[in-house]
Amino acid sequence: MELLILVLALVAGGLLAVQAAANLQLSTAVGGPIAASPLQLGIAAALLFVVAAGVGTLSAVTGLGDVPPWQLLGGLASPLYITAGMLLFPRLGALTSVGLFIAGQLLASLVIDGFGVLGVRREGLTVGALIGALAVVGGTAAIVRAQRSPEGGGSTARGATRDGGAVAGGRFWWVVLGLVAGGGLPVQAAINARLRAELDAPLTAAALSFAVATTVAALVLLILIAARRGTAPRLDRTPAMPWWGWLGGAAAAVYVTVSLLAIPLIGAAATVAVTVAGQQLASAAVDHYGLLRLRRRPVGTARLLGVLALLGGAAFIQFS
Repeated sequence: MELLILVLALVAGGLLAVQAAANLQLSTAVGGPIAASPLQLGIAAALLFVVAAGVGTLSAVTGLGDVPPWQLLGGLASPLYITAGMLLFPRLGALTSVGLFIAGQLLASLVIDGFGVLGVRREGLTVGALIGALAVVGGTAAIVRAQRSPEGGGSTARGATRDGGAVAGGRFWWVVLGLVAGGGLPVQAAINARLRAELDAPLTAAALSFAVATTVAALVLLILIAARRGTAPRLDRTPAMPWWGWLGGAAAAVYVTVSLLAIPLIGAAATVAVTVAGQQLASAAVDHYGLLRLRRRPVGTARLLGVLALLGGAAFIQFS
């Protein structure tokens, strides 16, 4: 049983790379990431509500009146993460973007556990965790820098002006966005954990989190439309989109569901480590072979070493 859960967690982590690529296709079809976010988040929410109803825990929503309002805000990280993926994947590639997300995720987890914020039990900062944090930062920096070199799959010569130097000029802010978006995921998980404890229904809590995310994303879109800085989703162009462009929401729902199943059986540390490995392996394959309609960015030695350093740092943080 544990072996099956480990395999499912590895696949679920890999689905995060697929999710971002699918969301990019929907974004292109409907007119931008702001227009696409409510659609994908709504799909995830609907799927989770159906699953919660199927297992008989949907009635837990009646307990919302006793839940502190801040515990419903975990879903706010989802629109940021999804939008960041749509923006970063075509600019930085799958491997670099996912590396930034993972680095932000692991570093934020280190702060949450080390200082006991958001109601999480304080674990303290161990030497192993600090070494892991340094490895994560170093590995991420190596992946980003390697994008500029020919061996690392980046652009040179005439293309260097357009695609080189991920941290140069405006690219610095794309890196910051990736780190912040990734860092929002453990914050979301910590808040959702409190909501799960209040409702005693993990799937219902996850569905409510996505429902909040969908509502916020839709409100942002409506505000931008009213201010004439955005447009409604152009659904008439979706038939030309590949069928898997609709799978971003499903991938998110699967990731949340598998995580909820895996943590009680193999523990949070093993779950995070395995899903991180899945994210990196899937994004490396997407980049190296140019899968899912993304530009091919061969994974050279420098980027591979960065990936290994990041994964090693993840192991230090999670198991120290």
